[in-house]
Amino acid sequence: MAAFLQWRKFVFFDKDIVKDPTDSGKNFTLPKGILATDSGRGHVVLGDMEGRIWLLTRSLQLVSFQAYKLRVTHLFQLKQHSILVSVGQDEHGINPLVKVWNLEKRDGGNPLCTRIFPAIPGNRPTEVSCLSVNENLNFMAIGFTDGSVVLTKGDITRDRHSKTLNLHEGSSPVTGLAFRQIAKLTHLFVATLEKVFCYTLSMKEYPKVELDTHGCALCCSSLADPSQDSQFIVAGDECVYLYQPDERGPCFAFDGHKLLAHWHRGYLFLLIKHVKSPNKTGFGSGGSSQSEKQLLTIYDLDNKFIAYSASFDDVIDVVAEWGSFYILTRDGKMFVLQEKDTQTKLEMLFRKNLFVMAINLAKSQHLDSDGLSEIFRQYGDHLYLKGDHDGAIQQYIRTIGKLEPSYVIRKFLDAQRIHNLTAYLQALHRQSLANADHTTLLLNCYTKLKDSSKLEEFIKSSESEVHFDVEIAIKVLRQAGYHSHAVFLAERHQHHEWYLKIQLEDLKNYQEGLRYIGRLPFEQAEINMKHYGKTLMHHVPEGTTLLLKGLCTNYQSSGDGSEKVGLDRIKANKANSEEFIPIFANNPRELKAFLEHMIKVDPHSSQGVYDTLLELRLQDWAHEQDPERKNILQGEALSLLRSDNTVFDKALVLCQMHNFKEGILYLYEKGKLYQQIMHHHMQNEEYGKVVQACKHYGDQEGCLWEQALGYFARKEEDCKAYISEVLQHIDQKNLMPPLLVVQTLAHNSTATLSVIKDYLISKLQRESQQIEDDESKISQYREETAHLRSEIQELKMSAKIFQKTKCNMCNSPLEIPSVHFLCGHSFHQHCFESYAESEAECPTCTPENCKVMDMLRAQDQKRDLHDHFNRQLRSSNDGFSVVADFFGRGVFNKLTLVTDPPGTKTLGGLEVNLQRDLIHTKRNS
Repeated sequence: MAAFLQWRKFVFFDKDIVKDPTDSGKNFTLPKGILATDSGRGHVVLGDMEGRIWLLTRSLQLVSFQAYKLRVTHLFQLKQHSILVSVGQDEHGINPLVKVWNLEKRDGGNPLCTRIFPAIPGNRPTEVSCLSVNENLNFMAIGFTDGSVVLTKGDITRDRHSKTLNLHEGSSPVTGLAFRQIAKLTHLFVATLEKVFCYTLSMKEYPKVELDTHGCALCCSSLADPSQDSQFIVAGDECVYLYQPDERGPCFAFDGHKLLAHWHRGYLFLLIKHVKSPNKTGFGSGGSSQSEKQLLTIYDLDNKFIAYSASFDDVIDVVAEWGSFYILTRDGKMFVLQEKDTQTKLEMLFRKNLFVMAINLAKSQHLDSDGLSEIFRQYGDHLYLKGDHDGAIQQYIRTIGKLEPSYVIRKFLDAQRIHNLTAYLQALHRQSLANADHTTLLLNCYTKLKDSSKLEEFIKSSESEVHFDVEIAIKVLRQAGYHSHAVFLAERHQHHEWYLKIQLEDLKNYQEGLRYIGRLPFEQAEINMKHYGKTLMHHVPEGTTLLLKGLCTNYQSSGDGSEKVGLDRIKANKANSEEFIPIFANNPRELKAFLEHMIKVDPHSSQGVYDTLLELRLQDWAHEQDPERKNILQGEALSLLRSDNTVFDKALVLCQMHNFKEGILYLYEKGKLYQQIMHHHMQNEEYGKVVQACKHYGDQEGCLWEQALGYFARKEEDCKAYISEVLQHIDQKNLMPPLLVVQTLAHNSTATLSVIKDYLISKLQRESQQIEDDESKISQYREETAHLRSEIQELKMSAKIFQKTKCNMCNSPLEIPSVHFLCGHSFHQHCFESYAESEAECPTCTPENCKVMDMLRAQDQKRDLHDHFNRQLRSSNDGFSVVADFFGRGVFNKLTLVTDPPGTKTLGGLEVNLQRDLIHTKRNS
């Protein structure tokens, strides 16, 4: 009993006697003479000495039927089928019968018996000692007192589909049988009084293995459930042994004479013959010095404790059904053992501070993770109060994911327990449940402990094991001065901004920062150059300029592999060069080199590149003192102005700011700003260039000569030569009225009459000649008008005689039918129809009439050009001449153009209605 006493004992079951459901004051009574018991499928099955089988329901209703004539000795209720197998006797002598019952089918009110066959192997009379049936209904084994075992193979419910054979022969009575089914392997354990065997039934010839050389008494063997890997349990007087199909497993030293062994729901039930003296509490009766009692003990083999122990009188069997355990005794009583719930068990263990046992129990009871976490927390609190901080932190680590980390962190914030806090925070990070604050705290713990090895181990763990916020770690390390560690993390995890921030702002390692940017992908390199470009340009201008040139043309990362480079060749990475111009604010030399490289490599660069480069070249030109070098710079600036990428307005402003005259004049000419060119020369008093500008651009803009005349007229210097040249062009082009010329020159006190003498004489001569020509035309038009009027009058007042003898079209003699017009032209009818465009008009006169009508329409259109009139009137210095000119054109006469009716003849621009009679003479030949 020494080994028995080493196990802790608990009361995890509540014992009660089962009451009669019809009378709660009386105990429930079992039928008398019970010989066999079993349970399953919602029933407790009982077999008695009178051959009856009783079915006890959950409501404690007893239903019986006569199974045998004499007695029932063995029962086996299958758990997965409503099949009951019984062994009993119908007649006196050694002649046991096996009957198979289907409890779901009825035959005259009783369960249907599907099969009956004798149990004796051959003709040898012997008693049945034990019975077992495989749940698949393909095997049934019967053990006998003579040491033999009969195996029925096939469908056990039918005679035709099964066969019987002698599986085992021996001299020792068979005391236990159990089938073990795992996947497709079927084993049969056989226990006798002396040995234990195992047969493999799923193999041919059923190979046998002898597992042990000592056995057990009747009813002292059982098969464990799958949680114990379905081991075969054999309870001897000294130990309880567990067996696998091929070997013996662990054993437990439980002393005492075993009367019964069962395995139910993870518990081992042992009924032991127990003797106690009457003066001790428990089991004795008051009348005898010693009384024999049966001690029922429930073991939890996994967790190594006794779940319950109590004494009973003359126990028949222990069965499990309806979620409880029932103890059947010979005196007809029925006791029930109800297992306490898991929480109650745990509380009992907590009160005794048995946390390890509570944890094992919770795991075996499949308690959820929340419940386990609460046990770990309580265990940790217990160890913490005892001062075992190392043990406590190990329990708190097991609560990660369920218990709020702040609960643990607050307990260990004391500096003397920083090692424990560090261990907890490390575990928190390993499970990827740490937040930014936890990472900060852990790194601060490392830095406070100055544990560089742990710190390096933490940050240099393999990438797959990183369980912390890398950015937070970098911040903390940088703040603590661990720049090398921070740089390592930033580079390894590609936090490019932090890497550059530390290198450039803290370590001042500008060359390394520039190298790192050159290894980045295009997008990252572009972003970081915009951010750190000014700093790098200040300290490493040449390298920065070189990197920018590559970034803005066809960027190739120095850290890319061959595959990436191949992809870049397909799709070029090119940044906008204009966006990087501010970086060169204090480095004009590098900026100029950068911009010149850009327009050389990419002539279609953005507008800002050309504008900035022009400004730089103009600045260099303005500050250059060497004439030869200045000419070279002037040529460079002009070449940039001549490109198509220069914006006119911006370039003009820059040229004016730097007083770049050549550029200003070029842009004026390019923009056709001829008056600005004139003003520029006038402001600089370049008289010759003023006249030259008038000659070059006077045809495009005639007012330049007028402006030049006015300019020279305002000069008090002797400008007679220039005035004469200007007047000559004005006279040739007739650009100004003479009166306006005289008024303009009247402002110059140095200009004498001799200056304009030749101009005035030439002007008057041309006007006299023009008057003579006009008078000649007037006389001609009057004569033509009089002739037309007389002709019209004649047509109106007298008849027209047609005397033409030839066709005006083919010049052949006229024949009937013919066509005659009042204009005097006659035609053959077939000639007229072939060539005439209209039946109402003479084909010969039509072209001339069309010309006259076109002239009239053009004249009428000119009359309506009021906008043209107003424009000339505003721009002319002699408004009267303009008005007189347009008045003569008939602008102010609102005339209506009348469409020519048939026979109209227009002469000299006058409209005359000539009534033409169309005479068709048709004669029958």
